[in-house]
Amino acid sequence: MVCGMISQELDALLLRELQADAPYGDKATEAVGLWGEARAVLLAKQDLVVAGLPAALRTFELADAACSWVALCGEGARVSKGTLIAEIEGPVTALLLAERTALNLLQRLCGIATATARAVAAVEGTAAKVLDTRKTTPGLRNVEKYAVRMGGGQNHRMGLSDGVLLKDNHIAAAGSVTAALTAARSRAGALWKVEVEVADLEMYREALSAGAEVILLDNMSDADMAQAVAERPQGMLLEASGGMTLERLRHVADLGVDYISMGALTHSAPAADISMELVQPRKD
Repeated sequence: MVCGMISQELDALLLRELQADAPYGDKATEAVGLWGEARAVLLAKQDLVVAGLPAALRTFELADAACSWVALCGEGARVSKGTLIAEIEGPVTALLLAERTALNLLQRLCGIATATARAVAAVEGTAAKVLDTRKTTPGLRNVEKYAVRMGGGQNHRMGLSDGVLLKDNHIAAAGSVTAALTAARSRAGALWKVEVEVADLEMYREALSAGAEVILLDNMSDADMAQAVAERPQGMLLEASGGMTLERLRHVADLGVDYISMGALTHSAPAADISMELVQPRKD
């Protein structure tokens, strides 16, 4: 596995992006007539958490097998603005061809890891764990969820096959919280926990009566979440979700929930500021 993806899966992703960026070659590099060998560095232009560096650097190898690289930081490392995080050597044509594809992936994953690290820091000292969601970029779920882990967060479900979570539309289709839970509990494997999403205290109390093992408090007010914590039986796990911001995290964690899931970790994390700069050509 490389950054959450098997190597063939990662190569297919990177090759697709390289092809999309230069379907008929790199016209600017060809027009200038650049040839020969060069060395480049990847530079952090902000404080960030490193995630996805080996995957991004693989792009250069796919552009030209003559490329070689050295990662100067480990995955999950916290680095400051101005840190050199990698060096790459190879044909200048390959370095320039792969630059944007590599940076797009690296900036995306470092941005997610950095946002996650801030969220985890916000709940430090509480019992709450920060989770991601399935709100990921199509084609990038594995690497984006990997970046969450590099930032210190935890993954919720990788996909629909990884757990029984009854959401609002399951409940609507079944007719009620009780009907959905009863049916799910009768069909789920003995080792599967059944989680149900509720939007208010009435649904919450119905879920308790129907035998939910994990309850997701979705877009509930702070007062209602506090009441749900007060009423929960021993062993019941509570997850808070919906409208979670960095500023709100600590208060929600202090209410006593076990998990806080944030779609913003993957769907709204700003890309980290990282650049590639050509430096003195390699000396043979």
